[in-house]
Amino acid sequence: MSEKKGILLETGTNEFEIVEFSIGPVSYGINVAKVREVINPMPVTKMPNVHPWVDGIFTLRGRVMPLVNLPRCLGAESSTTSPKVIVSELNNYYVAFLVDEVSRIHRISWTAMEPPPNIANSEMVVGIIKMAEKMVVLLDFEKIVSEINPEMNEKFNKIASVPANIMDIRKNKTILVAEDSRLLRDLLLGTLHNAGYPNIILAENGQDAWQKIEQLGADGKPIESKIQMVITDIEMPQMDGHHLTKRIKDNEKFKHLPVVIFSSLINEEMRLKGESIGANGQVSKPEITQLIDLVDKLIL
Repeated sequence: MSEKKGILLETGTNEFEIVEFSIGPVSYGINVAKVREVINPMPVTKMPNVHPWVDGIFTLRGRVMPLVNLPRCLGAESSTTSPKVIVSELNNYYVAFLVDEVSRIHRISWTAMEPPPNIANSEMVVGIIKMAEKMVVLLDFEKIVSEINPEMNEKFNKIASVPANIMDIRKNKTILVAEDSRLLRDLLLGTLHNAGYPNIILAENGQDAWQKIEQLGADGKPIESKIQMVITDIEMPQMDGHHLTKRIKDNEKFKHLPVVIFSSLINEEMRLKGESIGANGQVSKPEITQLIDLVDKLIL
């Protein structure tokens, strides 16, 4: 798999593609949009005082990146003598993951992905994908990266101060936030509250958000009188953020509602996809200062 991926999805179809890989007997998945390439292991340089999940650092095409030992991270036993390395980009941060085997790419509907059961280590999982012959576990790679790079979470708490009159306007606005990660949902809620946006409606995925928007617009009054903006992640079970955005923008009653995509997947290709379905803005996690600035620009 190289930087140029051969399969391009039409935007807003509520489908996505995963790279399936394995650790021991378990099949896992990572969104193709996060994968830059798959390589054989390279020599790594060990660093002092690094997170125990990190084997060391190495250089690839001029970029220095950490190598995360995914079996160790998951408390799993590796079952191979010829592992592979998945090089990924998350939140504009390059990181590599050591896995046992990389098998194939699957195209899947988000409706086939279910939230994880509430069991041990489920905080590392964003969803379970049911296939005919097996189940594939979709991991929360953002959570893994935030564990090894705490600066990611620190950015959620950096908010610029603004004049009192701006705070007075913010407190009268209502924002709907669609985010499936409980960790990021709580961080985002707290940050928006601290920024002076107290009226937040939370949705756990795109389907939940769409149902809330339909309910708010059911009385025929302009949706903008109920909520002034939608902030959505892209990767979510049942309905992804691109499909949610497309539904809003294709609906005569809701199309003027500003939608901002806040996702770890924002790169050049994904930005073009977001623009093509009418997103009013796109910000890469965890750049919360940029997000607040954009929210102000669109609804104040």
